[in-house]
Amino acid sequence: MGIAALILGIISIIVGFIPLCGAIALLPAIIGLILGIVDVIGKSKKGEPKGISIAGLVLSAIAIAVITFWVFVFGVAASEMDLNELNDIVSNSYYYNNF
Repeated sequence: MGIAALILGIISIIVGFIPLCGAIALLPAIIGLILGIVDVIGKSKKGEPKGISIAGLVLSAIAIAVITFWVFVFGVAASEMDLNELNDIVSNSYYYNNF
């Protein structure tokens, strides 16, 4: 489970830094966080080394923080934007005009 937490943490933090794709990485980050916690607790009881589990736990937590930051930034930007400005952006976009 520690390796799975590490892999999910790495993927989540990489995708989380991409501004508009970060919300996609929220679910793997949460799953990686849960797997990391469970594995750290399990390895603590057995006395096994838990470095990989802690690394996955930390990466997943950082990914959640980064994703939350981007959601907050774009939420504030969207709330400050006038609805007419948003309609102008959509109507002037390349895909809207070519389809």
